[in-house]
Amino acid sequence: MTKRFAKLIIASLLALVAGSAVAAGAGAKLEASHVNIDDRASLQRGAALFMNYCAGCHSLGYQRLARMAEDIGVSEAQAMANLNFVGVGYGDLIGTAMTAGDGEAWFGKAPPDLSLVARRKPGGPDWTYTFLKSFYVDESRPLGWNNRLLANASMPNVLWELQGSARPIYAGEGAGVTIERLETVSPGALDAEAFDRVVRDITTFLTYVGEPAALKRERMGVWVLLFLVGFTFLAWLLKQEYWRDVH
Repeated sequence: MTKRFAKLIIASLLALVAGSAVAAGAGAKLEASHVNIDDRASLQRGAALFMNYCAGCHSLGYQRLARMAEDIGVSEAQAMANLNFVGVGYGDLIGTAMTAGDGEAWFGKAPPDLSLVARRKPGGPDWTYTFLKSFYVDESRPLGWNNRLLANASMPNVLWELQGSARPIYAGEGAGVTIERLETVSPGALDAEAFDRVVRDITTFLTYVGEPAALKRERMGVWVLLFLVGFTFLAWLLKQEYWRDVH
């Protein structure tokens, strides 16, 4: 049993190291996303942005439209009119209009479901936030775009009109060459601060989608802690009462 437990710990440490290597291997340091899933306004903006810019290719196969609407505070009418561009039913899972065959034909592979992207990637929400900010023009790629964090990603920069376009500035020589930073070539419709908020809102929404129960779990946790504090105090008073005559 001891050897088995030791092997499990070693495997966990190796997985952690491998995950860190994946995050760092692309030559980009993860930026702090500072997401807050309790920020309902950010969730609403993120949901609208995702449906406008991402839902055409990516599904949310573990999230129902009705559950999302209730959690982020929008009515059924608002959700169906403004957050349902793929024509699913109100109680249905959020799919995408793109078929797997079309995705493979256009991008070389079917775009993945993004329900758990903010949970399964190394760095969590920070990975998603950094990825969306790391696109640069690369004419050698079929779609004309590449990504500093995830090299050779089969995805265009869908937010380029908001962000603008950038080119990579390299450092090092030979096999050790890396992308030092991205330099803006042409500005987008938003300045850097406004675009950061757009990316943060999308990341906040995807973080919520990865664990919808976290909204209620974290709010409930405060009341659980208060109950435990109150119960501990009552238990202490009861102990004092029982031991009064003994002392």
